[in-house]
Amino acid sequence: MNGFSFSRWLGILIKEFIQIKRDRLTFGMIVGIPIIQLMLFGFAINSDPKHLPTAVVMADTGPFARAYVAAMENSEYFKIIGSVDEREADRLLDASEVQFVVTFPVGFHRDLVRGKTPTLLVEADASDPMAVGGAISVLNHLGMEVFAPDLPGLQRPAAAPIELRVHRRYNPESLTAYNIVPGLLGVILTMTMVLMTGLAMTRERERGTFENLLATPATPVEVMTGKIVPYILIGLIQVTLILLAARWVFEVPMIGSLALLYAVVLLFICANLTLGITFSSIARNQMQAMQMTFFFFLPSMLLSGFMFPFRGMPDWAQVVGNVLPLTHFLLLVRGILLKGNGPALLWPHVWPILLFMGTVLALGVKTFRRTLD
Repeated sequence: MNGFSFSRWLGILIKEFIQIKRDRLTFGMIVGIPIIQLMLFGFAINSDPKHLPTAVVMADTGPFARAYVAAMENSEYFKIIGSVDEREADRLLDASEVQFVVTFPVGFHRDLVRGKTPTLLVEADASDPMAVGGAISVLNHLGMEVFAPDLPGLQRPAAAPIELRVHRRYNPESLTAYNIVPGLLGVILTMTMVLMTGLAMTRERERGTFENLLATPATPVEVMTGKIVPYILIGLIQVTLILLAARWVFEVPMIGSLALLYAVVLLFICANLTLGITFSSIARNQMQAMQMTFFFFLPSMLLSGFMFPFRGMPDWAQVVGNVLPLTHFLLLVRGILLKGNGPALLWPHVWPILLFMGTVLALGVKTFRRTLD
């Protein structure tokens, strides 16, 4: 048996570098994934979100109320979108368009001047507990800073100018399970649906059965949809198991319609399966299909609001996140389960998923037809 040969070893080493250079997708992953991770973790991820959209209900428009609103905005934790009535405030919270609603009661200014302690109601969308903690802690100290210079009676450290009554809606106890478990629906479906279908067509290529498929009179749409449908049932089984665990193990409330929830889930499954089939039609082997799946899954996890508060991200990261179907699906699921939202409030997050699915399907059909040629 021959001993170790440095020349043979060097030849194999050079051959592997040449192979990596020829495999552009793998080379792109080697360079691209570390850059993406640095960009996301360094610039996009923020566990202390600021500039949270806030609506105010001004039953008292006195100078103290206006000063308090100005101080909230100056703290940078709140972004005041305007003054609304109570009915519109409820709609904004249900639709996840605002994170907070602050209500100034009638007589707020008068009670402060007379030395009384008025109650300031703060309603927070606590479906994501991480998004509201820092802002609420700021509100606890804001009253003394705003009113002490104008009210001599507040110079004593123990004096409390207002009673801050915080109502954590949809999740009064700030349980993380209410946020994480519904979110796992989207994460698990994204991982499994895209990966399974991403390997479907590339597996046939590697086994040599893809040529037989190309020889059939089946159209690209027939092939793609035929491969998608079996996995829809798998996805629905996964969702049912997760929902049973969410209800009976983690005691997550289910306020909304289960039929509506399954309709939204079906749409999301189809979107992910369409993406997986498109990946499989582009990739030349299973390894490339897995790499493309991971390349999509990483930003979906980090930019969708599943792991970190979505509103804590910079504007450019939110733009990217809004392109991803998982971002909208998380809002849909939490809206149905925790808020009992109906179709009217869900539609603003349904049409982006439909648009994503249509775009990806068109790309997949075009790519597959090119393969047929």
